[in-house]
Amino acid sequence: MRMQWIPLIIALIINLAADYYIYIRLAKAFKPRWIKLTHCILSALLLLYIIIAVALPRRTIDNSGLVTIMWMLCSYFTFYVPKYIAIITYWICRIPLLVKKHKSKIPAAIATVAGIFTFVSMWWGLLVTRYDYEIKEVTLEFDNLPASFNGYRIVQFSDLHLGSYDEDTTYVSRLVDAINGLHSDIIFFTGDIVNRQTDEAEPFVPVLRRLHAHDGVFSILGNHDYGDYKEWESAEAKAENNRYMARIQDEMGWNLMNNCDTVITRGNDSITVIGVENWGEPPFSQYGKLSLAHQGLNDDKFKILLSHNPRHWRGEVLTRSNIDLMLSGHTHAMQIEIDLFGLRLSPAAWIYPEWGGVYKEGKQVLYVNIGIGEVAMPMRIGATPEITVITLKNAGTGK
Repeated sequence: MRMQWIPLIIALIINLAADYYIYIRLAKAFKPRWIKLTHCILSALLLLYIIIAVALPRRTIDNSGLVTIMWMLCSYFTFYVPKYIAIITYWICRIPLLVKKHKSKIPAAIATVAGIFTFVSMWWGLLVTRYDYEIKEVTLEFDNLPASFNGYRIVQFSDLHLGSYDEDTTYVSRLVDAINGLHSDIIFFTGDIVNRQTDEAEPFVPVLRRLHAHDGVFSILGNHDYGDYKEWESAEAKAENNRYMARIQDEMGWNLMNNCDTVITRGNDSITVIGVENWGEPPFSQYGKLSLAHQGLNDDKFKILLSHNPRHWRGEVLTRSNIDLMLSGHTHAMQIEIDLFGLRLSPAAWIYPEWGGVYKEGKQVLYVNIGIGEVAMPMRIGATPEITVITLKNAGTGK
């Protein structure tokens, strides 16, 4: 049995149970048979829909087919997640009434509103939020920042996942215009430019080539940029895909940093930019080699590290170096984020200790960008695509 059928069977059982429960509630609340019959027909069609979506090949299908599967799965869940929310809400509201042995239609009404709200929120995330990018301004102060770099402006963006847009360059072109309009000193891209293979980026090369900054555009690779999510006809085919990744970034005028460093100068001052390949955890491969990328990990130079996975910060950076600033992506905030009076909540916090925003440990700082694109589900609920403007300040100047 293919492993993808196991979660499908579990989902089918849960969904059948949810549909049966809703059928029982409808039978008690409404007498017309057509209401119950309509519910049964729609439920059957949705189950058939998800079986077809899961049965389609993934690792050998072309990108357009993969995008179709993503939308099929996502649209399916926009019907069932609201059902789960409605059922849970109903029972939460009904428990106090059961204790008092009272009957009321209020729990059903509240559950219906909760289900509708969830449905609308998910489709809003599909059609609106995923294209509604946000420019976040962040100022970071460092005692040892060279004077000539006081006020230095960095633009960071991450996780484009270009395959999710198929060949439509409209949105990415808007992003490029927005980034160029920020007039930064340098631009950093922190990984995952594609979903499965390099040729997904081909339609976007002319657009991304327009990115410009005074000190250039620098990039690293993410876990999706190595072809590890596709079945290749040979090891050589995969290797050529990876060589093509380097060539296509060169065509765009980006400086791809595969376990290496570079020096940015301003007058007599300089800072070091270090870029590592993906620092992976199972099931992701380990490509990042920090010690190879920069020899003096504890030297007195001001250092900025580009590393896709924020877990690298606690896994190696804090314990082996005095790197001042690390920039990451990868988490997407799991494409769900709720802001309650300044308190940011995301399921990503269950997996990543640092999942979005600024984190400090002593004098070392990590910034996690929640990315632009999506993977698996073409949806962002609250977790708006992010372009970050980081302004470096010398803490000693007070300016």
